[in-house]
Amino acid sequence: MSDQRTPCARLAPSPTGAQHVGNARTFLLAWLSAQSQEAKLVLRIEDIDSPRVKPWATQQAVDDLKWLGLDWDEGPVVQTSRMDLYRAALDELKRRELVYPCTCTRSDVEAAASAPHAGQEGPVYPGTCRQRTAADAAALGDRPFAWRFRVHAMDSVVAYDDIVAGPQRCNVLTDLGDFVVGKGDGSPAYQLAVVVDDHDQGVTEVVRGDDLIPSTFRQRLLYAALGWSPPRFAHVPLVVGPDGRRLAKRHGDTRLSLLREHGVPAERLVGLLARSCGLRDTQEPVRPADLLGDFAWDRLPRLPFVFTPEMWSALERR
Repeated sequence: MSDQRTPCARLAPSPTGAQHVGNARTFLLAWLSAQSQEAKLVLRIEDIDSPRVKPWATQQAVDDLKWLGLDWDEGPVVQTSRMDLYRAALDELKRRELVYPCTCTRSDVEAAASAPHAGQEGPVYPGTCRQRTAADAAALGDRPFAWRFRVHAMDSVVAYDDIVAGPQRCNVLTDLGDFVVGKGDGSPAYQLAVVVDDHDQGVTEVVRGDDLIPSTFRQRLLYAALGWSPPRFAHVPLVVGPDGRRLAKRHGDTRLSLLREHGVPAERLVGLLARSCGLRDTQEPVRPADLLGDFAWDRLPRLPFVFTPEMWSALERR
C-alpha cells in the first residue's frame, strides 16, 4: 500500500564527533532521494547523548553539509530542545504498561542514548525485571533504573521491505528482547527519541547505514505501540576501511572538516562518492545537484564501499 503522506526526509548528524567520508556518502544519498521525490528535508541534530556531545560538533556538521552542496527546508532542529515531546511519549507507554523500570545495570541506560552499531547488540535481555509495573518505579527511591519496553506485549515477528536491503524479518522475542527506551529521569534513549522526532516532523523516508537495521525493528515496535505510521527505510551499505571494518579513526583522518581546511573542493569528494554509488562511471568532480538525473536506488551497489588511504591522498593532491 502506497504512502499518501507528503514526502519528507531528514539529515540527522550526531554531534558526538566530526563528520567523515562515510557520513557524507549517506547524507548525499538521503539528499538525492529527497530531491528526486520533491520531499521536504529536515536537518535534525541528534544530541541527546549528552556525555559524548562535543560543543563544536554541531556547527561543524552544518558547515560540512553546506560545503558538500546539500541544503534543507527546515532546521536545524535540536533534540535537546524537544525533551517534553519525548517525556510525553514515554508517559503514554507507562500509562499503557508497555514499559517497566529495570534496575539491572546502569551501563544499559547510558549506552542506549547512542545509536548502536554492528557488533554492539549484546545479549538478549532475560526479563529479570519484567514482572514490575510502571508504578513500581516510585518504590525504587534513589536506585538508578531504565525504562525498558515490553517486547512480549507486541507481535513476536516484525517484518518490512527495505528500499535498499530488501525484505527484512526479525523474531523480536528471541533476537532482540526488551530494550531501553528511557532513563529514570524521563530523558529518552535513542530508539524512542528518533521515533518521536520522525513522527512529529512527518518524516516518510529514513536513509541511514545498514548497521542500524536492528534498531529499525525496535523502532517499528514503538511506532505500533504508539499508533503511528512508520516511514519507509533505506539502509545503505557502509563505508569501510581496507580491513573491512566500519570507517573509523583507526583508518586515519577522514574528517570532512579537514578537507575543507585544506581547500579541497567538495566536488572532488562528491565525484568519488557518486562513482561509489553507481551514479557515474568516473569520479570526475561534480555537484550534488548535477546527480539528480542519475539517481536511482537500484543503481546503488549492495556491498560496502571500501575507502582507502590512497583515495584520501588523491582527494588532497589533485
